[in-house]
Amino acid sequence: MSKFKDMELPYDTRILKSIRRIIRSVEVYSKKLSSRHKITGPQLVCLLTIAEQEPITASRVARAVHLSPSTVVGVLDRLEEKDLIRRQRDQQDRRKVYLYLTERGREVALSAPSPLQDQLALALDQLSELEQSTIALALERMVGLMEIPERKAQA
Repeated sequence: MSKFKDMELPYDTRILKSIRRIIRSVEVYSKKLSSRHKITGPQLVCLLTIAEQEPITASRVARAVHLSPSTVVGVLDRLEEKDLIRRQRDQQDRRKVYLYLTERGREVALSAPSPLQDQLALALDQLSELEQSTIALALERMVGLMEIPERKAQA
């Protein structure tokens, strides 16, 4: 279907088609990343954050990548299993655990493609600030409309 024909479709259909195309792009990127580098998108983002800020704690990684601490711990466990990072307790304060890249982790960080959000940022830079703001507000509004309130979900 041509872009002109798409403009004739109802808004809900156009929006859904666009969301599906975005999801497909993310899936293609994720499969390529996984097959070439044996790493997921969230693992790559955490790995690169550690590379940029090591030594760093898991809680600082979570804040930097905007994921919950519990999610990040799982990601870090998998990175450690793949011998891409190592954990080391602080000698002065044994409660603190710092994260470091292994040699293998450094190789992956150097050879992996830029994270998807970097590619998105480059694409968004092509738009005016007003266009970026409009997209952000519309997406935030859609998320708010689509979210299931906890009270209803528990009923």
